[in-house]
This record gives sequence, C-alpha cells and structure tokens, in this order.
Amino acid sequence: MANRTPFIAGNWKLHKDCADSITFAEELKRAIPQDIDVDVMVAPTFTALHPVCEALKGSPIAVGAQDMFWEAQGAWTGEISADMIRSCGCTHVIIGHSERRQFFGETDETVNAKLKAALAAGLVPIVCIGETDAERKAGKTFDVLGTQVTKGLNGIDPETLAPVILAYEPVWAIGTGNTATPEMVQEVHAFLRKSVADTTHKELANAMRILYGGSVKSGNIAELMGLNDVDGALVGGASLETESFSGIVRYK
Repeated sequence: MANRTPFIAGNWKLHKDCADSITFAEELKRAIPQDIDVDVMVAPTFTALHPVCEALKGSPIAVGAQDMFWEAQGAWTGEISADMIRSCGCTHVIIGHSERRQFFGETDETVNAKLKAALAAGLVPIVCIGETDAERKAGKTFDVLGTQVTKGLNGIDPETLAPVILAYEPVWAIGTGNTATPEMVQEVHAFLRKSVADTTHKELANAMRILYGGSVKSGNIAELMGLNDVDGALVGGASLETESFSGIVRYK
C-alpha cells in the first residue's frame, strides 16, 4: 500500500436524528483510540452535521457530508453548498454515491461539477464509482468504471486532485450482504489506479487512496485491507453501531 494512510469512512445514510447522532458520536469518540493510525470519518445527515462536528471535537474522527451541490448560492431550493458544509465544521464530502446516481439523477457530469466545487472550497472529496449487476453480467465493468473516472476528473488540473479519495462501490454488493471476492476487488482497484494514472499522471495515481464499499464488516475488513490497492473502506450498515464500526476501524 505504498505510503498511503488507511481511511475508514462511515456513511450513516438516512439514519439517526440529531439526538441519536450526538449520542453515537460520543460513543465513537470513547471507542476509537486517540492515537489510531487510520484516518476515520463519519457522514451524518445534513441536519446533524454541526452537532456531530461539535461532539467530535478533540477526537481523531473527521466529519463529512453525504452530498453537496455545485453552486455556491442562488435559487436552488433544498440544496447545500460546499461552503455551508464547511461552515458546519466538516472537512470531507461524499460525491456520486451509487444511491444518488440510482435514485436522484446523479451523472458523471454532475459528479464532475460537484468535485470542482468541493476542491475549490477546500473539502476532501470522496468520489464514488461502481457498476450495477446488469453491467457486470454484461461484461461492462471496466468500461463503466473507466468512463466514470475519466468524466469525473474531466477538466480538472491534476495538480489540484491530491486530496481526492476514490471509492469503488459495486452497486450489486451494497446492502445485499454480497461482497466481491478479494481477487475481484484487487483487480478493479488496480484498474482504477491505472485509469487515474492514464487520466492524470502516475504519481497522483500511486498516492491516491482508493476505498472499497460494498457490505464491508468487521469480519472481512482485514482481508480487504491486505490487498495491494485497497486503502480503506466506505462503510454503510456496519457503521451504524459502535461495536461494529470501531471494530472495522481497529482492523489491524
């Protein structure tokens, strides 16, 4: 894994109101060691971002938003800008999650616009990509992923891309209990690193952290983290309980 610091992110999705989020954040703060040598982030709902940021002050746990809009301000009812996210105390943002693509019309072009805005605002973007079950069965996995990388990074100066984290989420494995085999994960992650190198340059690709997301749990995290091109995990359901998430963070 070169010199890439492991990164474990918990995506709480549509779970936990403000009170529950604060309680959970305080539990995680006690459960995750201050000197942990893994970068840790949680992504609560928008309404809980500020209180969770406050609750996690003084801990090694960063906070990110689950989505953002590409404009800074204007007549965009219901949207949240990068600066608004930063003003809550957040340092990270998830962009292009498969559920945003599947249910809310996210495209490679909107991912690109959001990525540009996130970088301009100084947020660390976690850019999600992944293929559906139908695409995998049709043998289109690498075509789909290559296009998502190329279009997602299109028109962005490679010198500004250093903070970006990539997250591979096979859509067919999210919330299904199915996990890609280690061989499949390594093959895809190696392909993604090459795609980033071809789109930008080799040095950036070698330094970029690429996460796996797809039914990650404490029982499979160590094996996944043993793969050469896996640098961490974007965790869904298993991030919602203190014991399971802290167990994933302390996988070593």
